[in-house]
Amino acid sequence: MLIITDATIVNRGVLETRSLPKRFFGRAMLIPRRGGVGLWLRLIAEIQFLRYMLALAPFMLVPLMRRDMALTISQAPLIMLIVIALVELRLLRLTKAARARQATPDQAARRLDTLVFRARACLRGIAARQGIMEGELRLVIEQSELARLPPLTFVSVQTDRPEPRLLSLSGEDRALLQAGLFDRDLTERDLLAVNHRDSLYLRDIGQEARAVSAHARLAAALAAKAVGA
Repeated sequence: MLIITDATIVNRGVLETRSLPKRFFGRAMLIPRRGGVGLWLRLIAEIQFLRYMLALAPFMLVPLMRRDMALTISQAPLIMLIVIALVELRLLRLTKAARARQATPDQAARRLDTLVFRARACLRGIAARQGIMEGELRLVIEQSELARLPPLTFVSVQTDRPEPRLLSLSGEDRALLQAGLFDRDLTERDLLAVNHRDSLYLRDIGQEARAVSAHARLAAALAAKAVGA
């Protein structure tokens, strides 16, 4: 899971938005400030051009080893298109029937209910910690639709006040999201299975800031005071 905010992304310009929810997959290349090799490889796998080049690698390597086949291969663009389609639509993605088998209706409903409950709890905590009193906070969870690779999940908190924007999240806010969204009972892969079933890869969950209780705001203020002390 990559939490998207100005503290975690190098190219902050991609965070600007004029409307909500802000989407990233297929629209912007994110450069994280930190992350292991696995995260970087997974992000690179989202670059469609590189996937095309990998699928066409045999067509580029064979002429180097068999020059007598260079002309034949260069005159077979239809075969190249078929290979790309097979890789993109069959190897990396699921068929409609396979998507439907990813989760039962009851499983999907339970997982989404759990996600909404946890997301709103996280949003209330962030609103209380940051002293946000008005507007709507929206937790946007976007996942890659590539099925044969490890799940890649982008999480951001977006708001409409004073204008559409991604909220700046502190380390404590990010820790709340890391601990509060996914665990053994609801993993990123569990959510991806539901998203495959619904063919819907962005979940947008809202929470009105004014609905955050005074008790939650007081608890956040006391916690911040204790940290400062």
